[in-house]
Amino acid sequence: MENNSTSDSYKGLACPIPISEYPTITLAHGGGGKLSHQLIEKLFVPQFHNEYLNRLHDGAVIDVEHGRIAFSTDSYVVDPIIFPGGDIGKLAVTGTINDLAMCGARPLYLSVGLIIEEGFPMEELWKIILTMKRAADESGVRIITGDTKVVDHGKADKIFINTSGIGIIPDGVNIDPQRATVGDKIILSGSIAEHGIAIMSQREGLAFETPVNSDCAALDKLVHKMLDTSKEIHVLRDPTRGGLASALIEVAQKANKGIWIEETAIPVQEAVKGACELLGLDPLYVANEGKLVAFVAQQDAAKVLSCMKSHPLGKNAVIIGEVVDDHPGFVVMQSSIGGKRIVDMLSGEQLPRIC
Repeated sequence: MENNSTSDSYKGLACPIPISEYPTITLAHGGGGKLSHQLIEKLFVPQFHNEYLNRLHDGAVIDVEHGRIAFSTDSYVVDPIIFPGGDIGKLAVTGTINDLAMCGARPLYLSVGLIIEEGFPMEELWKIILTMKRAADESGVRIITGDTKVVDHGKADKIFINTSGIGIIPDGVNIDPQRATVGDKIILSGSIAEHGIAIMSQREGLAFETPVNSDCAALDKLVHKMLDTSKEIHVLRDPTRGGLASALIEVAQKANKGIWIEETAIPVQEAVKGACELLGLDPLYVANEGKLVAFVAQQDAAKVLSCMKSHPLGKNAVIIGEVVDDHPGFVVMQSSIGGKRIVDMLSGEQLPRIC
């Protein structure tokens, strides 16, 4: 008689290589640092190997009959679900819009999946849905399909949201980490670490003389303005989990180019600096949800910077460094005290459930 037992289904499926020195998943595997990349590169990519996934972009860029589309998905488990400057609903919609924008796409459609814990207040759910609608409407994006699941009390933490999105990439736009080119100027759209510190201050009950709000915002209109100004934008990244440091390291490794940055050029609010010192955090590694990094050909950097400064979400944009021939695959920073240091990915998790 045929044996259809669950255990038989997994015969021969033992992993042939060591995935990690950790026998179980840890919070650090979701933190955007070394363990996250190890999980992706050793577990997921080899099994799902294909030309779209292997690029390891913020979304998959797909050739279709009449052009190219970008497709992206993300899940949101932020704690607390309501924080200064936003909530989990706004974060979910703008986060996926931004992933599409980092591919150079114009976002069009989203799906929404909700996992809700039994006992979650209906009024809070209503407010989250309204913020999702508002965020989608502001970007001209339509939420066209979705799913809702309710789990027993204690089997989730309030509410988790998954959003997937589709966008169209205009002709002539080619955004890819591998396009980082020696001489490219690296432009940061504004001050860093605000989202992570807003979450931590709410979580830890910290009060600052100057309140810190999340920078949670949709970047698609800023990106469209930039791409209308120049087609020599080679790479775009939104430095979310793992912060600015991890975003730059990912590009350096993917392009096999060196990156040089100036610490004094990177804007950080004084309140954020103070909070990071209090919490023992490095702003370079703290998550952002409304900032981008652009790698722009040297000859177009000034006009792209000027264009960014004319938009509310780029008014504090600055050049923080450039792509160099030296130290391929590494990010080196000129520190504020005059020394140089290699900027490496964190092994552990600084801020769990930050998005």
